[in-house]
Parts: sequence; C-alpha cells; structure tokens
Amino acid sequence: MLSARDRRDRHPEEGVVAELQGFAVDKAFLTSHKGILLETELALTLIIFICFTASISAYMAAALLEFFITLAFLFLYATQYYQRFDRINWPCLDFLRCVSAIIIFLVVSFAAVTSRDGAAIAAFVSSALQDSLAPQELRLVFGIILVSIFAYDAFKIYRTEMAPGASQGDQQ
Repeated sequence: MLSARDRRDRHPEEGVVAELQGFAVDKAFLTSHKGILLETELALTLIIFICFTASISAYMAAALLEFFITLAFLFLYATQYYQRFDRINWPCLDFLRCVSAIIIFLVVSFAAVTSRDGAAIAAFVSSALQDSLAPQELRLVFGIILVSIFAYDAFKIYRTEMAPGASQGDQQ
C-alpha cells in the first residue's frame, strides 16, 4: 500500500496508471478454458434470463441472480482481483457457485415447463426454433444445456482444485 506521502510525490499520471492496473483484464484468461467456460455460462444465463423475462417473469430473479454471480466471478478472475482476497477458498466458492446454479436452473427449467401460460418467447430466438419447439420446451432445452455446462465446470473444478488425493496418487 502506498502512503499519502508516496502518492503526493508521484506525478498524477503515474497514480492513475497504477490504480488502473489493478483492474487490467488478463486476455490470456479470457481465451483460456476456464475463461471460455465462464463466458459461455454468462451468455447462456443471459439468454435464459431474457426468455424468462419475455414469458414467465416469476422465474426471472433466479436467472438474474446467477447472471450477476457469474459476471462477478468472470470479473474477479479476468482482472486477477481475487488474489487480493487470499483468505477465501476460491475453488470451493466457484464449485459452490456451479452447484447452486445447477440446482436453481434445474428447478426453474422444469417449473417453467409445467406452467401453461402460453406466453410469447423472446424475440431473439429464430423462427425455426419457434416453429419446432414450444416456448416451454425451449426454456427447458436452454436450461438443460446451461445445467450441463455448469456441471462440466463443477466437475473440472473438483478434479483440478479440490481433489488433491487423485493427483497425489498418480505421482506415487
């Protein structure tokens, strides 16, 4: 941390650049496997949120909550800002984020299928999908795809970060 005297002695441009470097986006992370997974989760969560907002507004809060949580994790990982909070077990927190998203989207997707309100589907869905699937079935399809991506992410987190016994057994 810089003291007030250190900040005062520097040029103003250096202070602005030094403060902005704390939020510099790591482009290597965004193109990594974990970054692409988080971006996919974020995009599909936004699609589910729009679908629920356009048709069944009662379920949109769950999708919006998961959207913001995924966005926060993407921001923290892409800027490496999570490293400043060294007391938090980030792999465990990320694993719990995935598990909670799996539970929420499974429940909400199946609940949306059982509701028969006949509401219109979101405008971004192509007409081919609208003709072949009913809005309830389309929400279920997007929900199942999103749940499978969250499940894959949870599996990868568990295998790489949380199960050290498996990696130690391979080394012996």
